[in-house]
Amino acid sequence: MMSVGYGLFSLGVLGMLLWALWWVVVVVLIVWIVRRLFGSTHRGGSSALQILKERYAKGEIDKQEFEEKKKTLER
Repeated sequence: MMSVGYGLFSLGVLGMLLWALWWVVVVVLIVWIVRRLFGSTHRGGSSALQILKERYAKGEIDKQEFEEKKKTLER
């Protein structure tokens, strides 16, 4: 005859720990899925040197400032 229990809680403390572990896994999985779906779509991005080149091309900085910042980045 099968005993009537309370699922994992019928195992006592071990059952409660397994139940808690189950919920931790569920929450971590949900957070991971949400971050993958709604996370930042900007991956990798432009390097600092690329941004510097773009700023120079747009005329935001002059040649002297470009060369100084480029030298700093190349260290």
